[in-house]
Amino acid sequence: MTRAGVLGTGSWGTAFAMVLADAGTDVTICGRAQNVIDAITTTRQNPVYHPGIELPSSIEATTDPAKAVHEAAIVVLAIPSQTLRANLAAWAPLLPREAVLVSLMKGVELGTCKRMSEVMREVAGVAADHVAVVSGPNLAKEIAQRQPAATVVASHDLSVAQRIQAACHTSYFRPYTETDVIGCELGGAVKNVIALAVGMAEGMGFGDNARASLITRGLAETARLGVALGADPLTFAGLAGLGDLVATCSSPLSRNRTFGENLGKGMTVAEVVAITKQTAEGVKSCASILELARKHDVDMPITEHVVQVIHHGVSPYEVVGSLMSRDAKPEKR
Repeated sequence: MTRAGVLGTGSWGTAFAMVLADAGTDVTICGRAQNVIDAITTTRQNPVYHPGIELPSSIEATTDPAKAVHEAAIVVLAIPSQTLRANLAAWAPLLPREAVLVSLMKGVELGTCKRMSEVMREVAGVAADHVAVVSGPNLAKEIAQRQPAATVVASHDLSVAQRIQAACHTSYFRPYTETDVIGCELGGAVKNVIALAVGMAEGMGFGDNARASLITRGLAETARLGVALGADPLTFAGLAGLGDLVATCSSPLSRNRTFGENLGKGMTVAEVVAITKQTAEGVKSCASILELARKHDVDMPITEHVVQVIHHGVSPYEVVGSLMSRDAKPEKR
């Protein structure tokens, strides 16, 4: 039986641990909060993120990362993207030499503009064929409820992607394989930023035309950045591109859309942060994504305007006027 350690007891980490266990993988999940670990052990529930949903009895829970990754063939990283470098530096000496590191994170690192797989390879000192990413329309609550969902498992080595695919394939969770790691990671990171913009539009009372326009043009700027970095443009028409973007921009379960919606209703960034219990990755990653785009001379107007709202105090109403007054141009640019 394949053994997996899941580092992170948040919403998605817990749901993915359930998927792995349901697929027949031996799973140990690790978190810092002793009360959550105790609850998983005694009640088979994560009371913070998935109350009322029973986890498989085969999942073990611990606060000790060494125990979680001991003899694991798969180590899943399910933590906020901006905390990856510091956490992984502490965990790296514990990792089994042959383990595949799997990223559930969707962000771009502040300061370095590196994707999560790049940070993992650098900090853990592993080769590309020991890293995989999971990305797609994966709203954690629905997956924890065992509702049907599909995703993409990407690795530079197809056989590695296939190993992870086998470890998480269940009757309700269908993983596809891919070798375009760049495209899958950028699709997952940028969609959070576009969802912030869509949320703002929703909060201001705009309708389906505005939402569809933002989603479509958001996909265009995501693909432009991806192609500039070497991604396959077709990736952005798939689950890790359009699929993830539609789910995140459309669902009330989306943290980023909800965050943007509150901004559109007139709340300040500080006020929304104060009431947001889970990490909205786009809030921090928008700045590093824009910096990455500028380094490669890629035009990303929606991302640029989201940064203006999040980091420079511009109101969502000002953003609408600015976006709508941009110079007219052909669509395929």
